Amino acid sequence: MFLNTIQPAPGSKTAPKRLGRGIASGKGKTCGKGHKGQKARAGGYHKVGFEGGQMPLQRRMPKSGFRSRKALVSEEIRVSDLNKVTDNIVSLQTLLETGLIRNDTKFVKIIAYGSLERVVNVRGLSVSTGARKIIENAGGTVEG
Repeated sequence: MFLNTIQPAPGSKTAPKRLGRGIASGKGKTCGKGHKGQKARAGGYHKVGFEGGQMPLQRRMPKSGFRSRKALVSEEIRVSDLNKVTDNIVSLQTLLETGLIRNDTKFVKIIAYGSLERVVNVRGLSVSTGARKIIENAGGTVEG
């Protein structure tokens, strides 16, 4: 292969439109820009959404809602769900292996709901105050 033989792929380059070359070309006289008006002028420009001075649609509509990006990768687990974990150590990995959380989950919080029938050691997860009491009363520990 030589540098002087390199060519673009067939069909990847199209010839530019030839404007203003007579009626027969289909793009003669006004060159496809219509008659007069801002868009027909050289340098005619206005920003996206501009409505000629009228209040634009995106400013007329009321603001609503907020969707936290962190909420998409966060989950809550009940204390009673910890009974399903086979290992004594509860972490993000063991919850994933048990099937209690989704694959894309990065943050888990254990909340006080239900009871705990076994000793578990929680590592690397956030725990509510009530859940911490339930876990420690059952003989478990909360680390990190």
